[in-house]
Amino acid sequence: METEPSRDRDYSFARLCDIKSPVTLKITSLEGKLPQSSHIEALNHAGVIRSKANTPIPDLYITCMLWTGEAQHTLPFRTGWKDLSRGTKWNQTIILPVQYPSLLLESSVTFTIWDVQESGRCTAIGGTKMALFDHHRTLKRGQQRLYIHRGVEADPRPNSTTPSEVLNREDDEMGRLESLIKEFDRGDINKVEWLDRLAFRKLEKAHLREASKSKDMYLYVDLPKFDFPVVYSEQESLLSVPPAPVAHLFPTIPPVLALPPNFLSSDRHLWRAYDPDAWRDNPVEIKHRKLLRSQRLGDAGKDLKPGPSDRDRLNDIFRLPPTASLSAFDKDLLWKFRFSLFRSPRSLTKFLKCVTWSDPVETKQAVEKLLPLWGQDVGIDDALELLGPEFMHKKVRAFAVKRLERADDEELLLYLLQLVQALKFEHKYFLSSQRPHKPRAHQLKRQLSQDEASDSGLSQFLIDRSVSNPILSTRFHWYLMIECDSRVPAGRMYAKIAHDFMNKLSQSPEGTAQREVLRRQGVLVQTLSTRAREVRLSKDPRQKKIEKLKAYLSDPKNGLSSFAEPLTLPLNARVSVTSVVAEKSSIFKSNLLPLLIWFETAEPNRAAEDDSEGIVNISPDYPVIFKNGDDLRQDQLVIQLFTLMDRLLRKENLDLRLSPYSVLATSTSEGLIQFVPSKSVASIMAEHGNLQNYLKLEHSDDAALGSYGIEAGVMDTFVRSCAGYSVLTYVLGVGDRHLDNLMLAPDGHFFHVDFGYILGRDPKPYPPPVKVCKEMVDAMGGTGSAHYSRFQSLCYTAFTGLRKNANLILNLVALMVDAGIQDIQLEPDKAVWKVQEKFMLDLSEEDAIKQFEVLLNDTSYLTVVFDRIHDWAQYLRD
Repeated sequence: METEPSRDRDYSFARLCDIKSPVTLKITSLEGKLPQSSHIEALNHAGVIRSKANTPIPDLYITCMLWTGEAQHTLPFRTGWKDLSRGTKWNQTIILPVQYPSLLLESSVTFTIWDVQESGRCTAIGGTKMALFDHHRTLKRGQQRLYIHRGVEADPRPNSTTPSEVLNREDDEMGRLESLIKEFDRGDINKVEWLDRLAFRKLEKAHLREASKSKDMYLYVDLPKFDFPVVYSEQESLLSVPPAPVAHLFPTIPPVLALPPNFLSSDRHLWRAYDPDAWRDNPVEIKHRKLLRSQRLGDAGKDLKPGPSDRDRLNDIFRLPPTASLSAFDKDLLWKFRFSLFRSPRSLTKFLKCVTWSDPVETKQAVEKLLPLWGQDVGIDDALELLGPEFMHKKVRAFAVKRLERADDEELLLYLLQLVQALKFEHKYFLSSQRPHKPRAHQLKRQLSQDEASDSGLSQFLIDRSVSNPILSTRFHWYLMIECDSRVPAGRMYAKIAHDFMNKLSQSPEGTAQREVLRRQGVLVQTLSTRAREVRLSKDPRQKKIEKLKAYLSDPKNGLSSFAEPLTLPLNARVSVTSVVAEKSSIFKSNLLPLLIWFETAEPNRAAEDDSEGIVNISPDYPVIFKNGDDLRQDQLVIQLFTLMDRLLRKENLDLRLSPYSVLATSTSEGLIQFVPSKSVASIMAEHGNLQNYLKLEHSDDAALGSYGIEAGVMDTFVRSCAGYSVLTYVLGVGDRHLDNLMLAPDGHFFHVDFGYILGRDPKPYPPPVKVCKEMVDAMGGTGSAHYSRFQSLCYTAFTGLRKNANLILNLVALMVDAGIQDIQLEPDKAVWKVQEKFMLDLSEEDAIKQFEVLLNDTSYLTVVFDRIHDWAQYLRD
């Protein structure tokens, strides 16, 4: 136990590393109505009729596991059988085989409630994840009321979809009362004996009343009550000095004491005391800043201009990336010259970061007097940053929406995925959907009034623009659908926006027709989903599955052999299709057995001209891959960023022939992918020996000596697309690159597929930062050829062009942090930083290019070895 001296009283606490006992908890009871199966579920699943949850006496048990991040720390613990006829109470103590000092800040316990059916099959009633430490880094203690998410198992991931606390629930009166009881138990509320008796009687009545009308379920778990708060602290190891190898060769020296790494003196028993307020702002500095700014709140400093040194420092601040934190000195400097900052359009976001939003007077001047000075000269990248979670004020977000109104539909389509995610950060929805154990900094610093935090108009803006454009309408609809499908508190908000969107469509004849198109798209996706699931679960040989698929697609009764009216595809609303070509359709060999569906287009020539979302298709048929059992949201994000970066490079007059294919996630476990006729580099090498022979098949030119007998245009396309994808995959840290996911089309288009690893993740050890394989270089003529020199030059130019737009790319990635993307979820706090470090923004442009040149030349022979291993794995799988 440690004691921290204070001017008022001593604050006592215990260190976690000093508690030498196992982690213990007690599962007491379950409160709430158990789910009842509908008659439709009963018809689909006969076992549900006999489920114990549908009988007066349920047969339930609970499993719990200890986790550290996403790593399972213990085996599942299961409660014993209990007679639950008098209520769902277990009162069972569980002692985990882990000592308290072994816990980490990320440690959590998951609970899943199971229902046993007569058939012996178990169904998850609900689940929840409880963090063992609160945001003050102190161990939770006493009774815990855990919210149960119905119908799912507990999710142990860092940004869990089943958190035990759902913040700011206006209807959770019992939660509010129980928090008061905890304050009473801690002694934070003075005890008055006669009043306490009356209050607890009222609390019992309120508990019964709330429990009877509530539709939610809560699990009550008791944690040990310690005499003092237990703060997270690790035992510091003692470092001993190794003995000299030959003692007599060295002079006698006094022995060195083994000291803790963070010692304060020679006393080895003197430890640093834990201070939970160490990282918080100094209240003295806050008061000083407030007094200083209060003298400048008027218009006295209106004509104040920065001198040369201050101007240089301000320019350095404006050049900082969006992730940079401003020091107190920088904030004071920005506030001092706030009236002259608008002359630099890049200064808006930095100025808004210096505002003390908890001060109403300062806030009023910032949003009413100063914000309008910037006009509409703000860049689109800054507007997107203003829609992120750091800026909650209604007028600030409305200012960003006003800037977005200037963007045309094509540009808006590039950012639509992130704008839909930005809806989560509208204040009234954002606080209720955040992870309770890790609140964001601005939640602690700013308390906005309801008027300041109301809707900025972003949802209405997206609805209005989508209604007037069928292409935007299609994408907006499917982006909303996948968010409604996600099991997150914000799903209700997205469902409300989707409802408003449909109502808006119904107000005009064109909108009504578009609504019918969206309905038909949903039917098509559901049909393909059902068929893909049946194929995946079937035990028939692959050829038999293909025959059954073709028979189903060609059967007129299923409505796919011919559509009553042309239908725009969800994947690409520029393409209208009239039927499914059953003869060409097939099933791939991979584990998930994705379907290859060929659609006959209504206007093939127009579709080929307008297909700006993907690689140009000159065939009258449009092939699509439908995948079931795979979350395509990460691939969708990567392709969207590739498309954006291609557009940015084209604005710099650099055409790298990228033309990314289209990807659309229709739910969290399935989606559509545009199929591009091409071959993997692995299969080309096996069939033709090298890439040059493959390109010569359809585009040979004996007169083209400089391009090795290949048409000059095809070789140019190959070199440009190789350079483009080398830089793009470097920026996003795409991993798991092998010859089976590097593709080459007959016209020279080179591209990557399968983006299951991004942001530096890779199953192979020591992957090269820039993905350039030997086969690509050989096709260009080797490292000494003119084509390879051209390739390097294009890489440098592309890297420089993207580096100029780094803020836009970083802001787009930042808006996706809470989007459920697989590799972002692993380390959400580092996702933007991982992309930022690729741009080397701390270096000058010249030094950054030199560093990138070193990375480009850093080839790895291990890549060849792992490609061989992958080939053997594919052979064994087939």
